[in-house]
Amino acid sequence: MSDDAASDRVSIDSDGSVTVTDDDSGYERPSGEPPRQAEPTEGFGWHGWILVGVVFVAFLVVPAAILYLPAARGIVASLGLTLRDAYLVLPLVPAFVLGTVAVWSALRSRRS
Repeated sequence: MSDDAASDRVSIDSDGSVTVTDDDSGYERPSGEPPRQAEPTEGFGWHGWILVGVVFVAFLVVPAAILYLPAARGIVASLGLTLRDAYLVLPLVPAFVLGTVAVWSALRSRRS
């Protein structure tokens, strides 16, 4: 961008305040239609709450469960796992769920 074009967009008022105008009137979209404004959303919706729930489980519930694994050896053994297996599987489950929710969220955002 040249200095002339930049100076047309910036103006200094008499009180010393700087105003930058973002006038896109010189630019046209290839289709000729004006740019669309994003619609304001009212909130998270149920999609956002699913993501919050998965993050809560992955970052708070699973680490707490890992801390209490030695005390729950009987439960782990009843599932047919050793303590070492439980330490490997427990973080793996929310990792797969987080990956699945991330892909679902990305695909959903492309549709809307």
